Amino acid sequence: MSDRSPIEWTDATWNPVRGCTRISPGCKNCYAERFAERFRGVVGHPFEQGFDLRLVPHALRLPSTWKKARLVFVNSMSDLFHEEVPEGYIQRVFDAMAAEPRHRFQILTKRSRRLAALAPRLPWPENIWMGVSVENDDYTFRVHDLRTVPAAVRFLSVEPLLGPIDELPLDGIHCVVVGGESGPRCRPMDPAWVRSLRRQCSVRGVPFFFKQWVGRRRSAPAGCSMGESGTRCRIRSTESAARGWTRRRQPLSCGPRLRAL
Repeated sequence: MSDRSPIEWTDATWNPVRGCTRISPGCKNCYAERFAERFRGVVGHPFEQGFDLRLVPHALRLPSTWKKARLVFVNSMSDLFHEEVPEGYIQRVFDAMAAEPRHRFQILTKRSRRLAALAPRLPWPENIWMGVSVENDDYTFRVHDLRTVPAAVRFLSVEPLLGPIDELPLDGIHCVVVGGESGPRCRPMDPAWVRSLRRQCSVRGVPFFFKQWVGRRRSAPAGCSMGESGTRCRIRSTESAARGWTRRRQPLSCGPRLRAL
């Protein structure tokens, strides 16, 4: 957990749950698992148990200790809607978020079916934003599940992008983040897949943020250049809390534009 984060689309991370299990191809080279397993067996370390799933109830009050308002990525080291996280505990996490309206909480899950099933029983104030991960065309069903959720902001994390998505469902979606896989065993990402998604978002008027290419570097592959940042990303929503996908340190643009692609 950190009140500062290098992740481009958030300010801080908050992990009331730690650990997870793999559910789809996007999990193969999970950065969180790789990090956590380095500390398995290290007595006293937060990840002494590696990436085994466990609840962290003492972390529930952490956002209340932050003096400044911020964007908070919830469970960067887990999945709140994992099958082993009790519904009662998920409710406690939502209650903690609802109690801190000055912060905006960004939840991301690959377990969209459970999200859709529990959503009617959870509170959805304007400061709780909900997103799903979609790594290729086989997992666009997660978007359909997300669209049933009454969150003020619904976003997609299309990363790691592992294949083409010719028709990304964008009705009811407020922002799309796209990126390649990071780390030493990253899988390739075709620039044409990125161009297609950018084009689809442009046609539908959905803010598009391009995060990175693959691997340890963020630069474009040969023949592709990273141009200037796009216009400031403004989420189209009637809810005041959903206006502006911004960062504490600097505005978050709609992403580095892809020129010469």
